[in-house]
Amino acid sequence: MARKQPTYHDDLLERLKDPEYAGEYLEAVLAEGDMPDVFLLALRNVAEARGMARLARETKLNRENLQALLSERGNPVLSSLYAILDALGMKLSISRKQAA
Repeated sequence: MARKQPTYHDDLLERLKDPEYAGEYLEAVLAEGDMPDVFLLALRNVAEARGMARLARETKLNRENLQALLSERGNPVLSSLYAILDALGMKLSISRKQAA
């Protein structure tokens, strides 16, 4: 039986298991400024790498709600976003844009 070739997504999820890499990944997405859809996709990738069931326990959100919040149609409230980031060992911060 042939072994399944790893995909880019599989490789990304493996790299995102490293908290430092995951933080840099989310920072890079935020720096691009394509909010909020691209950021939610990136956050979903980090959550998937952590494991949705584990993240649901850590955030005290039920798994179905967590998956819905991070879906393409998701629109998490700030408190849920903070809970997710906190469980991932991250925090949201604000900085000023550079003047043009």
